[in-house]
Amino acid sequence: MSELNLNTIPGLFLNNAGKFGDTIAIRHKSFGLWKDVTWHEYKDAALTVANGLLSLGIEKGDFVGVIGENCPEWLYIDIGTQLAGAITVGIYTTNAAAQCQYVVNHAGCSCLFLENEEQLDKWLQFKDTSPQVKKVIVWDWKGLDDFNDDRVISLKKLMKTGEKASPKIVEKGEKIRGGLKEDETAILIYTSGTTGPPKGVMLTHKNLTWSARAISGIQKETEVGPKDEVLSFLPLCHIFERMFSVLAHIQSGYVVNFIEGPQTVAENLREISPTIGYAVPRIWEKYHAKINLAIDEATWVKRWFARHAINHGQKVIQHLIAGNNVTPMDKLQRWVFEKTVYWQIRKHLGMERMRYAFSGAAPIAPDILLFFNAIGLNIIEGYGQTESCAVTSSTRYRTLRFGTVGLPIPGVEVKLSDEGEILVKGPCVFKGYFKNEEATRNTIKDGWLYTGDIGEMDETNHIIITDRKKDIIITAGGKNIAPQYIENKLKCSAYINDAIVIGEKRKFVAALIVLDEEHISKYARDNKVVYQTYADLAENAQINELIHKEVDTVNKGLSRVESVRKFAILPRRLYQEDGDVTPTMKVKRNAIANNYKQLIESMYH
Repeated sequence: MSELNLNTIPGLFLNNAGKFGDTIAIRHKSFGLWKDVTWHEYKDAALTVANGLLSLGIEKGDFVGVIGENCPEWLYIDIGTQLAGAITVGIYTTNAAAQCQYVVNHAGCSCLFLENEEQLDKWLQFKDTSPQVKKVIVWDWKGLDDFNDDRVISLKKLMKTGEKASPKIVEKGEKIRGGLKEDETAILIYTSGTTGPPKGVMLTHKNLTWSARAISGIQKETEVGPKDEVLSFLPLCHIFERMFSVLAHIQSGYVVNFIEGPQTVAENLREISPTIGYAVPRIWEKYHAKINLAIDEATWVKRWFARHAINHGQKVIQHLIAGNNVTPMDKLQRWVFEKTVYWQIRKHLGMERMRYAFSGAAPIAPDILLFFNAIGLNIIEGYGQTESCAVTSSTRYRTLRFGTVGLPIPGVEVKLSDEGEILVKGPCVFKGYFKNEEATRNTIKDGWLYTGDIGEMDETNHIIITDRKKDIIITAGGKNIAPQYIENKLKCSAYINDAIVIGEKRKFVAALIVLDEEHISKYARDNKVVYQTYADLAENAQINELIHKEVDTVNKGLSRVESVRKFAILPRRLYQEDGDVTPTMKVKRNAIANNYKQLIESMYH
């Protein structure tokens, strides 16, 4: 057997899985009970998948699609595919059949793994246009006993094939792994397509293994190891979740716990109480609103005490950030509040063991970060794109600077172009866009990744993101407005779930508002507002007056040209299935602008 290159995913996985041995790698729930999977079992399952694929005729460099929710099988398939020398292509479970068809055919997938009958139904709608797909493998066979198609088999059957693989097949796999080069493509991740058709981001073995090591030990305080645990709940085909559930996981050996389903995240979080957390800003905003709702519903004594404790915690954190000393009395008060308030809040959420947490994939409001750090949850904001393996910069545990995304990760260079665009260079920068040389040339120039983000660097080299270059609004008066800054301030309101700021070539800034239904519903009940649906709330005059006051509060902290002069509450929530948002809840501005053209025009007349 050839010596494995630890700068390839197969090399790193096989080496570390052997090192971690019989310790727990994965937990998942089955019939109401949490089941353990050791690293040896994980390794055996992945190798079996690899041998099964090779037995089916999958060749080195082939593309293998995966559509399914987070579960152990997803990991076995992902790593097993790469152990066979093939390239994994993750596809969102929420994609419509036509969207799945685009990715499968653009990548030229020769094999497709599907979770269940629902995902199989999508393939059946476009199978005649995808003749290159040799095999479709379904891992949850429920409801398919009478189904018959020569190209479709169960994962169970593939595993049996892998277990009985001939010595020739096993030797072929070992030879492929031994010959893998670190600059070869390991996975293909398709962008969310906010501005057009999704682009396939080619990430190499070196990109991924280097980034896994970088994220696992940004600093001493945040180093992770086998005693740590995470909860896997974001889409695995997105680089943010992939980094934690797969890449940093095989680097550091911690336990990955899989949620039962999208509706059980909060319950599973309390059951597991992970030591390391991570989420997109929308999730942290939800937790923030949930805490405030619980405090509002408490007795006046508990409410006053909790607010006093949180305000004190925020004051202490602001002192520390400013480099000031904390008085002995403040330390004593913080200790008391930790025992009586902060710990109780974290335990209520299932975060009492959390040593630190990451926020990434989109900007988060500084006020949200201040709040969580005040109650003893150390949230670190990270910055990066799929094209940089989500690893460009990070705030540091000991030198928090809210409003920035921290310092570049060691080994990564960051500079600003003449236009203020953030440029990145380092081992994390991707290979290019699959079948799109023009987009690659426009994005990578002289080794620098042109991120499309506009930003600044302060006197200590902390990076400040202003906005996406394509999202900057230029008003009719020629003023440049960063919409995300205003939107984040609006979303700090307990009553606002989402905000889309508009004003391109307009005389003033306006906003489309999506209500936070949980908080608005409580407000409606407390104030005897009669309603039946979300649309009723959006049209209600009393609710509109409430949002008007929230917008006015935000405007007090904005300059005159940034102030939101008018707003409209959207008549429905934003849904990924309708093309309103990406799987990580980023708003698709063009889609919203097209869908609500008349409503937008009404605010300017």
